[in-house]
Amino acid sequence: MPINIPGDLPAVKILESENVFVMTDERARSQDIRPLKILILNLMPTKIVTETQLMRLLGNSPLQVDIELLQMASHVSKNTPQDHLSAFYKVFDEVRNNHYDGMIITGAPVELLSFEEVDYWDELCEIMRWSKRNVYSTLHICWGAQAGLFYHYGIPKYIFDEKLSGVFSHRVLNDRHPLMRGVDDVFYLPHSRNTGVRTGDVQKKESLEILSLSDEAGVSIVAKKNGRQFFILGHPEYDRDTLAKEFFRDIDKGIDPKIPSNYFPENNTDKTPVMRWKAHANLLFMNWLNYYVYQNTPYDISSIKE
Repeated sequence: MPINIPGDLPAVKILESENVFVMTDERARSQDIRPLKILILNLMPTKIVTETQLMRLLGNSPLQVDIELLQMASHVSKNTPQDHLSAFYKVFDEVRNNHYDGMIITGAPVELLSFEEVDYWDELCEIMRWSKRNVYSTLHICWGAQAGLFYHYGIPKYIFDEKLSGVFSHRVLNDRHPLMRGVDDVFYLPHSRNTGVRTGDVQKKESLEILSLSDEAGVSIVAKKNGRQFFILGHPEYDRDTLAKEFFRDIDKGIDPKIPSNYFPENNTDKTPVMRWKAHANLLFMNWLNYYVYQNTPYDISSIKE
């Protein structure tokens, strides 16, 4: 939450230059307060697991957040009970006339397909087009980030020679950016993907800024400079054992996967993985909610414009 201090206090300019969350007393007196409305488009097959992971991060804030869950009407989920979907999820026709402070688009296990081959691609494009005028800030994760970069900016994805799986270190490129406020110079983030984007392709887009890079995982966090879109190529929401479950699942399928990098102690799959990304995951989500949702969305969210 912001600190509330007099607007003419000399510290205001200094704190603002350091991205400290400041609100002047004049603004505080006139500010309207309401719950934030966040829409989660959950494309993951294990929807209950993913929605829990995301809500854990969104709930680690004193801000009041109202969450709605969205599924694709053009795709039948095989791994989530239908009664759960019927009870808790909406389809796009039910929300298309709504406005939201923020939206999250998750990853999906469809990387090896071209975007156009994904059975719900046309519907997803419609939702992403809608988000530009009905959502103030949209956070895209993993495949959702690749899909967003391709749809909005024409940035292609490339298939890796082998799956990128593990927990990798990342360098912060702009520690003055509000999303990276408080993030260490080097932080860790899980990745689990077969495709990625190239640094040079992103750098060609003047409206985008790369906020963090990894020597092993490449581009990891990209921001639209006006704060309306963010793209995280990894999985900050993953639990301690998510990569382990994926690894053992692939073994059961006979895929013979590589052991996730920098994950199991001494590469011993019998040992409990060390969780090194929880603090930064919480910080990234807190910064997104505070700076790009709570601070910037108009009180009357129906007035959001593209």
